[in-house]
Amino acid sequence: MRELTYLDALNEALREEMERDENVFLIGEDIGSFGGVFGVEKGLWEKFGEKRVRQTPISEDAIVGTAVGAAMTGLRPVAEIMYIDFITCCMDQVVNQAAKLRYMSGGNLKMPLVIRAQGGSGTAEAAQHSQSLEAWFVHTPGLKVVMPATVYDAKGLLKTAIRDDNPVIFLEHRLLYNMKDNVPEGEWTVPFGKAEVKQEGKDITIVATSLMIHKALEAAKELAGNISIEVIDPKTLVPLDIDTILESVKKTSRLLVVHEAPTIAGVGAEIVRQVVEKAFDYLDGAPRVLGGKSIPMPFAPTLEKACTPQKEDIIKFVKEMV
Repeated sequence: MRELTYLDALNEALREEMERDENVFLIGEDIGSFGGVFGVEKGLWEKFGEKRVRQTPISEDAIVGTAVGAAMTGLRPVAEIMYIDFITCCMDQVVNQAAKLRYMSGGNLKMPLVIRAQGGSGTAEAAQHSQSLEAWFVHTPGLKVVMPATVYDAKGLLKTAIRDDNPVIFLEHRLLYNMKDNVPEGEWTVPFGKAEVKQEGKDITIVATSLMIHKALEAAKELAGNISIEVIDPKTLVPLDIDTILESVKKTSRLLVVHEAPTIAGVGAEIVRQVVEKAFDYLDGAPRVLGGKSIPMPFAPTLEKACTPQKEDIIKFVKEMV
């Protein structure tokens, strides 16, 4: 198999879907000849032209509002919000229009819309450019929420998102863009709602999202021989494959959820709720959530690191729980 970066996998998914379906088009800031601020759209403007790679002014409400209207007519827009932080500027279009119009029209309207955004910390961009806001959208009925952690999933899940007839929030972590991995050629997708057991274990289950999957695997490797850790990547938070998580917890009897977003009211709390309700008798201890600190993200790299879960934090939690 050939080797691609996470960024190249996203680019290839967009190109393949635009070639497959002429209704697919891109819309966002700096995605024209510049190729996107992170380079995800590089070369697509030259190949497909400005009609299908629509560069916009700095107006998130215009980007998503236009995309919602286009999706209502049968087009398949892929809108980019340069940083997830700035989706706050178009929350009405996302949560009151995109998320609800299919339901409010009695199913007469479809909403084949993908909103891509970059999130997470690790680049010292401070409080307004470093947030992890997935829980907002998990809490909004009508939206699907996707967080690919690997190169393979970045491509496969994006293709699935573009083909979906419902609005999808597709969240990418900037620190993953340069990650490389083997990716097969040919036509393939990754399904929504199917978690992956990244590593099997018997002492404790760790459910982690996005970048935290890699930190959890590092922790599991360091503790191997002493503590056997099962690591699960849910891939999609809506729909959530709770069955795979429950089967793991029934085996290990312990659960730790790790995500970069603040612990308070994060997706970890929802996963713990479902596990407690459905598998309480299998637990040997209280499930725990390791998330970010409940403060705006500092600018200083040392403070930024201190505010988000690291490998050492995961190891500490695991040792306390086992």
